[in-house]
Order: sequence, then C-alpha cells, then structure tokens
Amino acid sequence: MTSPRSRANMVHVYNCHPYASQQIVQVEQEPGLVCCGGGALFVVASGGCKVEAYSVEQEGCPLICRFSTMGTVRSIQHSKTGDYLVTIEEKNSATYLRAYTNWRYQAEGKARVGVRLLGHLLRGASMRGGVQMEIIEIPLSERPVAVACCSVTGDLLVGCEKTLVLFTLRRPNQQNLQGQSPWPNTQPSSSQSQGQTSSSNQNVSILDFERSVIVHLPKMSLKQVALCGGYVAVQAELEVLVLKLEASSEPQTPDDSSDTNTCEDPLEDQSDLLLIPRQQELLGDRAKDCDIPVSIEKTGLEDKGQYTLTYVLFRRFTPEFFQGCSVEETQLHSLQLYPLYTRSQSVSTEEPACVFCFFSLPNAGYLYSLKGGVELLSAYQYPEKVLEAVLTDTLLHVITKNALQCFTVRCAAVAARIDDPYIDTTMKACPPCSLEVCALRMQLFIGLRSVCVYGRHVVLLSAADMETPDESERSTQRRSRKWTISSPKETSAAAHGWNLYVVDTVSPLVLYREMVEYSRHYSETNPQAQSLRHLLSEAHLLLCASSLQQSGEGDHTVSLQKDTEGQTEGQTEGQTEGQTEGQTEGQTEGQTEGQELQEALRQNCAQLGDCYSRASQKDCHQALPYYRMSGLSVTEVIVRNRPLPSSPHSYGLGFLFYLKHFLLEETEQSLSQESADEVVDIFSQSDPSEIISVCASPSMTNISPARTLRIFQHLEATAGVSVPLTITMATMMLRLDDLPQYTQLMDRHPEMLLVYGFIDEPRLLLHGGGGGPHTLVRPTSLTRQLAKSQPGLLVAGMVALHENNKAQLEQADHIFKELGCENCLLVDFWEATLMASSQEAVIQELLFRLASVYIERLTHTNSDTHSSLPRTRPQRRPLKSADDLINSSSHYGSLYPWLTVLCPAHTASFQHQEALHKLQSLLCGPSMSIGSVLPLLERLSEDTLWGFSLHLLCATRRGQFDSSIEKLLDRCPQAIIAFANHHLQDSHMALWWKKLLPELCNRTRAAGDNSILLAALKETLVVVATETSPAQFLELIPDDGTASYFLPHLLTCSQRHLLA
Repeated sequence: MTSPRSRANMVHVYNCHPYASQQIVQVEQEPGLVCCGGGALFVVASGGCKVEAYSVEQEGCPLICRFSTMGTVRSIQHSKTGDYLVTIEEKNSATYLRAYTNWRYQAEGKARVGVRLLGHLLRGASMRGGVQMEIIEIPLSERPVAVACCSVTGDLLVGCEKTLVLFTLRRPNQQNLQGQSPWPNTQPSSSQSQGQTSSSNQNVSILDFERSVIVHLPKMSLKQVALCGGYVAVQAELEVLVLKLEASSEPQTPDDSSDTNTCEDPLEDQSDLLLIPRQQELLGDRAKDCDIPVSIEKTGLEDKGQYTLTYVLFRRFTPEFFQGCSVEETQLHSLQLYPLYTRSQSVSTEEPACVFCFFSLPNAGYLYSLKGGVELLSAYQYPEKVLEAVLTDTLLHVITKNALQCFTVRCAAVAARIDDPYIDTTMKACPPCSLEVCALRMQLFIGLRSVCVYGRHVVLLSAADMETPDESERSTQRRSRKWTISSPKETSAAAHGWNLYVVDTVSPLVLYREMVEYSRHYSETNPQAQSLRHLLSEAHLLLCASSLQQSGEGDHTVSLQKDTEGQTEGQTEGQTEGQTEGQTEGQTEGQTEGQELQEALRQNCAQLGDCYSRASQKDCHQALPYYRMSGLSVTEVIVRNRPLPSSPHSYGLGFLFYLKHFLLEETEQSLSQESADEVVDIFSQSDPSEIISVCASPSMTNISPARTLRIFQHLEATAGVSVPLTITMATMMLRLDDLPQYTQLMDRHPEMLLVYGFIDEPRLLLHGGGGGPHTLVRPTSLTRQLAKSQPGLLVAGMVALHENNKAQLEQADHIFKELGCENCLLVDFWEATLMASSQEAVIQELLFRLASVYIERLTHTNSDTHSSLPRTRPQRRPLKSADDLINSSSHYGSLYPWLTVLCPAHTASFQHQEALHKLQSLLCGPSMSIGSVLPLLERLSEDTLWGFSLHLLCATRRGQFDSSIEKLLDRCPQAIIAFANHHLQDSHMALWWKKLLPELCNRTRAAGDNSILLAALKETLVVVATETSPAQFLELIPDDGTASYFLPHLLTCSQRHLLA
C-alpha cells in the first residue's frame, strides 16, 4: 500500500570500479536485438532476418556462426538448458513463434537446415543427412507478445495478450530430460564445425516441445513474462503477478474448477471513466486477494494429470511523476526470475534453493525472494530514468540513456542462510538480507538502448540519433501504447552511429580488494563509522556469492554453459589431449582461486569482527561469530583489540562479549601465561564481576597464581568477601603449594556455603562438559585436593551440580573414575544423589547401579573374614552407613525383623555386613523394582544364609508367601514367627491357619520333640485362636492331635468369642 519511494532502502554510493575492460564487437550491420547465453552473444541485424552468434568468452568476440531466420525477428531468447533459441517473428503481417535447435552446426551457413512443426520429428533422408539445425514451428491461436525460457528445465513460456501457454521441453531420444545440454565441452570455431554433418546420427540431440498448460488472465494485458523452476511471472504496464505452477499426478475431476479467482469487475463496462488503481503489495497467501482472476484451460490432456496454480506475489503501482519521466511513461520493465543454487546441491536438475523476482520502474527497482516465504529484499532508487536492468549473482546492472551503473544485491545473503543453518548463531554470521544496497560507480556511454549479461560479460547496445530527447520520449510513448509488437527503433541516415560493447566486470576478489582499500579511508578517520561496517558487509556478501557460484560451477551454471559450447565429432586426438590439459590447468586455477577466496573470507571476517568489537550494545554480539569465522586465535584477537593510547582502559563491548564467550566455552585451546595474565587485566579493569568465571576457565590454566592472587585480594578489599572468590583464592594457594593458607581459606565458610559456591561456578570442580551431556569432563586441581582431604564436600558439591543441571550423571561418574575413586566416592555420590534426586528415571538408574555394586561387593568379600580382592575393595569406609541411609532416605527401607534372626550382625566382615544391609534395605524399600534386580541376584547362591535371605526377600516382594514359608521352615524355622508376624497380616492373615499351621503340625509330627518347631507351633496356635471362631478352630485341629495340647487354645478362643 505504500509508495515505492517510501519502501525503498537507502542507497550508499562507493567509488569502486566493478568494470575492468570493454571491447567492441565487430558487427557488420546495425544491431536491432541482442541476447546472451551459452557463451555466445546473439545479434539480430536491424531489419531482423539474420542472426549472428559471437563468442563472448574469447578475445575479440570472434564469430561462431550466422544463419537466416524465416521472418523478421521481433524478440529473441536463449535457453541455457537445451541450448536453443526461441524467436517471435513477423512475415507478411503474420506473427510466428519459432525455436532454433542445433544452431551451432551452422558455422558459416554451410550446414543443412530442417523445418518442422511442433511434435513432428524429421525422418528419412533428412535424418540420415547427419546433424543439422532444426527450426521448429510452434503454432498458437493468439498472437505472441513475449517469451521466456526456464533456465532449470528448459521449458518455454509464451505470453499472449491475455493468455499464457507453457511448452515442456522434451528429448524424444532420451527417457528423461536431465537438465544438461547435449553439447560437448569446447566451443567450436568456424573451422572446427566443418564436417559436422557426417557425424553419427546416434549423437544427434533432438529437441521437441509439448504444450502442457494454458493459463488465462482476462484482466491483465501482458507485456513481459518470466519462467523459472515452476514460478511464472507476468508483467503488465503497472502490475506484476507471480504464480507457482505445479504439476499433479492426480487427474482432474469434471467438478473441479480451475479458476483461482472469480471476482467480477463492477466497472467493466464503464470505459468512459479514467480509473487510477491504488498501489497494492500482496505477498504469499495474501496475493490471492488481488483482483486478477486466473484460470487454467482444459487441453484434453487432463488424463495425464493436472496443474495447480498458487498466488505468490502481486504488486501494483500508480503512475507517478519524477524528474526525467512523465506520468504516462511510468511503466514496469526488466521482469526477471533468477535462480540461485547452494553448495549443498550437487545435481544439475535439482530445484534451485532460491528463486528471486526482479522488476523495475524507470525510477526504482524491486527485488523479492520467493522461496521459503515471500519477502522484499531491496528497493533501488535510481538517480535518473533507467531504461533496462539485469540481475546477476553479485550485482544489478542498469542502463540509462547515457550511463551504465551497477548496484549490489542481497541474493547471497538469502542463499547463505539456506546453505548453512549455523548462520545467525554464535557460530557463524552473515550480513542481513535487509542491509542497505549501494551503488558502485557509473560508466558513461552514449545512447544506450539495451543490456544483457552472460557471466562476467555485460553486453551493451548503443545507438545515437538526431532525435531530440522530447521527440524520443514521445515516440517511445506512442510505441508502448500499440497492441502490435513494435520493431526495434531504426537509426536514420543522419545518425551518429551505433556500437555493440562487451564490458567485462572484474573478478569478485579484485572488487573485494578494492573495497577493502576503500574501507581504509573510513578506518583511519572513524573506526566505528557505519559506512565502514556497511562496506565490509558488502565485501562479505560479494565473497559469499562468489563462493556459492564457484562451488556450483561443476553442477549447475558452468556445466550447462560449457556443454552448450559444443565439441565436434571430427576433433583429432591432439585436440582432445590439448583440451584435457586445458581442463587440468583450469582445475588448478580454480583450486588456487578457491583458496584465495577462502583466505579473503577469513580476512573479511576478521575486519568485520574488529568493527563489531567496538559496536554498540545492539550489534556487539556479532563480533563473536565473525571472529570465529576468521580463524584467528584468541591471542591474535586480543592483540587486534588492545586499547588506543588515548583511552588505555577502554575495551569494546563486542570484544568483551567475544572473550567471555570463548572463556565460557569448553575448549582445548590454552592461553599462554602472558595472554592469560592480559585477560585477567582486561576483566579486572572492564568487568571485575566476571573475573572469577574467567579464571575458572580451562583456557586459563597457565595463569600466574601469585599475580592473580594479588588482584583477588584487591578485589576482596574493595568488593567484599564472597564464597566463589574465597574458593578461587584457595585454588590459587593450592597452585602455589601453600596448603596451610589453602586450608585457612576453605575453613572460612561452612560446607553448605561452599557447595553454593560450586553451584555458582561449576568449573571450580570440573572442566569440560560445555558441548553437551556426553562431553567428557576432567577434574580440576581443587577437585583432586578435595578427594584427598574433604571427600564429603566433594560428593556434596557434585550432587549439587547434578541437581542444578550443571553436570550430568555420566560426567560425574567420569570425574570420580578419573580420581580413582570409582568404588568408594562414586558409590557415595550415587547414594547421596539417590537421596536428593526427584527424577524417577535417575532414581531407577541409581537403584540399579547401587544394587549392582552391593552384589559385586558381596561376591568379592568373605562373610567370615576381612579378606577381599584388591581391585574392588573400598579404600575407606563409606560416607554413609546402612543405618544412616535407612534413617535419611525413603528409598532405603527398614530391615524386616526376620532378617535379623536370619542374618545376625557381627557374623561377617564390616564391608560384607554393610553391603548386605544396604542391599537388603533397598529390597525392603518401596522404590526398587524387583524385576530389574532378579537377573543380578542369579549370581548369588542360596547356600549361605545371607544369599538365601536376598532370594527370600525377592520372593516375598513378589507375593510368593506359600513357597517362602516352606523355604524358611526348611532353612531357618526360628525366623518363621517373625516372618509371619510381619508379612501375614490383613489380606494374608488366613495363611496362618491355611498354610503355616498345617506345615508346623506336619513337621512337628515328623520331627518329634523339636523345640523350635514346637515353639513356633505354640505361637501360631495363639494367633489362630485369636483370629478364628471356636468352630473354625475345631476344624483346624488335626485328627491325630493330642486333645490336652490344643484344649487350652480352644478354651482361649471360646472365651474371646463369648466376650466379643
């Protein structure tokens, strides 16, 4: 809705030299039309019935071939894919559309020419004659206005006044179009092309077209069209519409409508009104709300599938007056769809990663990015009326009547972000897509008419005439209002003359070096100037575009262009060998250029890092990724950022941000003592609050402890005592081997406050881990000292780091293993973490680990002696005993009473007893999963009572009370009553008389006077008499039982029943 002027970005102007040299093409007749492609410049003579092709890649632009056309050429385009020409021609007041294929075999006009209709291939004698140029007649029901070729697929788009017709490129002699030209790798001269007609028919490249879809735009008068990778752009006088045309394999049903916009114009019949449309910009999904209806005509091929149209972009302008251009002359021109590939793309037929749309008014140009979201990248404000413009990877070339000028573009900024996902992170950076564009120098010419570009070659057509500017503009206005296609303006006999120039642009490296030289003017006067940063950003984008272009040369642009440069079948072996040598030299040059390009990129990143190192708070963070991309070491960056003598204590925010980030990262790069001491000085002057974190960095291991200690003491005197500062000072004392002072400092604060200090600065205990949970860590010197003198503090500190997400469980394991404490402090850490953690996954993992350790200890210790294997025996007593864990952790349950009877204390070594009690406590607790520990218990035999107790615990936890009662009566009947009193309660109470009583009766009968069984039977009868009725009790008495033995219990049961 806004005007073009208000949307335009500011344009910087730099006096750089993008153009290196120019040469004049020796054309015999005055050129009428020109176009470029395939390494060739195509010139249509004024009068329009002959085409001459010149090589733009060779010195002097020698003639490749010339051939006659069947009519007067009004428009000509070259397709990179397929290497064909397409023309709009007039003859006898009729307009034709023709395609010229195999045109390279027309050297000096001596080869044969075949003419055929679309879809009718030449056969018989015409084919047996060998390779020949073919002219394909493409019939149309309407008069063609404009044509465009897709550089990706080679498809042809024809624009009539209200209709678009898409023709798909086909190769009848191949299964699929591979997107590569069939031509060999060298361009033939006129002498090389002789004898081509005798080449094998098997190598003939036969191209044809198939009409795919017809699109109607009844409310738009087409002037220009463009096609690229499925995107279709159409341009009227003041409107641009971009559509996405996609083929679907699903056939279209009769009920489906192909209209994408059916709005009616209420003022359609009011032709006597002058309507001035309002400005409009609709992007993405909003573009469908424009008032331009689009419909697809049914062609009879719907059984093969259908096409769907999606609105992508709509832009409408209103006529505006500006200096040098009247309101009537405000018309759009130079419509262009431009593809760009990235380094990750390697197949030539792959869809381009980026597609850009450019169009221009006489006073302003507009560049949009279409893929991944439609966005206006740049708006160009021209200083004077622009006649034509051409977009390339790195520059936008525009012509006025008397000058050639170029602007920078932002295509590389978009492509770089698609190519590398790390851009716009702390790892990598790239200037933003919204960066203001700049103009690079103006080259003066006389009477420029048209411009086209191939690679680094800019082709200009100039023609001076005696017509006054006003007359010229009026004649241009009159021609633009006609429906018919006007011919190129012919020069009168009194004209001053004409010229056809090929202007070569400098290589990106040369232009980059000039920009760097230009930037020194700003760096010397004002190092923080916005223009300096902008110019270096322009240089960076220039190098990025060159890098993308160079990496894709073998796959996209260059391969397609070189393929179209043709190598005849009649080449000698010597020519082939010479070509191979030339290719090898070219590859070497390309590698050298690539190395120079990478070096230039690193230098540029270093310069941008310098700019951002002293930038404001808003942009200072950009110093980090640019310094990273520069490959500079930290010491080199420090040297580049040393303060000026005028402000000896002034460091830039960006530099400090970079330095903090580097020191916070876990890197293997250690600073020298000199650099580390300088870093301490920097932060003590600029940001004293960060000096503790800085000194804790693993990169600062070479720091001078005595010098740093004095700085800390001064900081403590000015800022006060803090726990992290005290610990850091103690670390310095430790490095000075002053253990008394170290101990004195560590005793300043209670243990809990020291733990909080470790939470504030984890790197006091461990280095590494910045790369993620699986990154290995290593203990610090303080950690090693704590393991010797204060193991409890070390374990508490590691638990605190784990619980505060400062260290992962695996990393803590690695620390204790590095300390050689994997079987003592590591187990203490697991036990402490189990007590502190609330994460179920961590709890289950620790329970399994601890059970494994306890079983391992039980396996390798003797229950009767203190002997054990040296490799597994703990070197000291654990920090927490079994009783401590039972009293302080809910995961450790109180030992069942029957376990004390089964495994009495003081019958085994201390280590064995502790391991057994801790494992029994875990099995008695609520958290241990019995299913997970059962495979571990298979290693333990039931022959020993402690082993039997563990298996019996598991069986009891699984509810196997019947078998547990039998096993316990077999192994240790004295524990049966304690077992029954604990487990046979509530829902299991019936087991007293259903299982336990019968078992005891049977065993007592068999054992005779077994006092243990008799005592257990007596206790059981007491419980049964209490819980059953007299009748039930009588039924439970065995038939052969002695009445006098059961009578007292029956009496007790009866009395209790009467009282109840």
